[in-house]
Amino acid sequence: MKKVALLLPAMLLIFIATYANIRLPNVLSSNMVLQQKSTVKLWGWADPTEKIIISTSWNNRSDTVYGTRDATFMATIPTPAAGGPYTITFKGNNTVTLENVMLGEVWVCSGQSNMEWSSYQQLQQIVEEIPRSQQNNIRLFNIPRSTAANPQENVTGTWQICGPASLPGFSAVGYFFGKRLQSELNVPIGLINASWGGTPAEVWTPSVVVENNPELSTAAEKIQPALWWPYKPGKTYNAMIAPLTKYSVSGVIWYQGESNVLTSNTYSQLFTNMISAWRTAWSKDFPFYYVQIAPYDYEYANTGALLREQQVKSLSLHNTGMVVITDLVDDVKNIHPKNKRDVANRLANMALGDTYQQMMPVAFRSPLYKSMEINGNKIILSFENAPNGFMTTNGNAPTEFYIAGADKNFVAASTKMEKGKIIVSSGSVAAPVAVRFGFSNTAMPNLFSKEGLPVSPFRTDDWKVDTSKIR
Repeated sequence: MKKVALLLPAMLLIFIATYANIRLPNVLSSNMVLQQKSTVKLWGWADPTEKIIISTSWNNRSDTVYGTRDATFMATIPTPAAGGPYTITFKGNNTVTLENVMLGEVWVCSGQSNMEWSSYQQLQQIVEEIPRSQQNNIRLFNIPRSTAANPQENVTGTWQICGPASLPGFSAVGYFFGKRLQSELNVPIGLINASWGGTPAEVWTPSVVVENNPELSTAAEKIQPALWWPYKPGKTYNAMIAPLTKYSVSGVIWYQGESNVLTSNTYSQLFTNMISAWRTAWSKDFPFYYVQIAPYDYEYANTGALLREQQVKSLSLHNTGMVVITDLVDDVKNIHPKNKRDVANRLANMALGDTYQQMMPVAFRSPLYKSMEINGNKIILSFENAPNGFMTTNGNAPTEFYIAGADKNFVAASTKMEKGKIIVSSGSVAAPVAVRFGFSNTAMPNLFSKEGLPVSPFRTDDWKVDTSKIR
């Protein structure tokens, strides 16, 4: 009995030591970037009723919060304009100090392999960049591939200063995007990479969004399981996105869609619902900029064209933007175009113009089909984002225009460029009713706005499209 009596105080001490310490989520760590000119959340775990004093050096301010009955705590702290380095101290039963904290702009970089690809895939652009990548004002948080059945509260990773030691394995598109922003805005940039090659959009969408929508649920059931990535709704959202949603961000860049080409008819509905769900989780209507998938020789005819069409439709959701990259492909047999720098720069231009108001809209938005007018044997096409007209890369006539009559037989069309308009016709189509432009898996048209941005592929009809297997 005496031994038991002696053990009880020792066990109590162990219990207190084990459960009393303040703990922070991994996304709150030294070297992080917090969103400037915002109200950020600082949170973690602590004993119920534990008094926690949070001191932030940018305003020499101390805030007091208490642990809840669920052993959590949270404080909301205002942040001033960009700057640093700063410290944040959490003092309760123990003390945790975060050092070298910067205030600036934070962006999430997500999607599948074209966002994920890095120096690990021997992408020459990023491999060559690594030796000269040391940049104190760019910070990286790289999330390893993870899944979970339910939304998680923490994620593996730590903030690192960008440089030769931390850049290997980080998203090339994400890095070049952040580098451009940092150069133009001259503020610290925080980049969070949460991407996984091969993943369909369903796995990045909260499962309840898919399961409660019959169309989306039916489409999700058609996804073919694979050995290299998850396919069930919500799996990567739960593990790689949900733990970030208390962390204030400026916006999201996204490169995905290739794995959804066989269920393209519901992609716009899925994608816009995914974006809305993310915004709801963050309680912020942040900008969401994405890449239209590149030309690629898919196994089934026109499936890539149909997915691109759905991505254009997704622009109906407010505060979104899409970059077109039909001209940035070196090999349509490779689903991973090597040129990631220019893709990233177009995303950065979108952010610089749309979020930060540093560019005119025409300078970062690709022309989009707007409307058509039939005039005899010609069709006159009007466009958005082309106020100064068009040009072709080689000075030749625009390519990849096709015109059809009521018989739905599309033939190559002659074109004439006028300011903001394209006039399309064919001697073999006396009464035209529809036009298609670049509407195939592999089309790489030569038509650009005068500002140098490719015109997005489109069709004016809604006729059934051939999606038969071609190889």
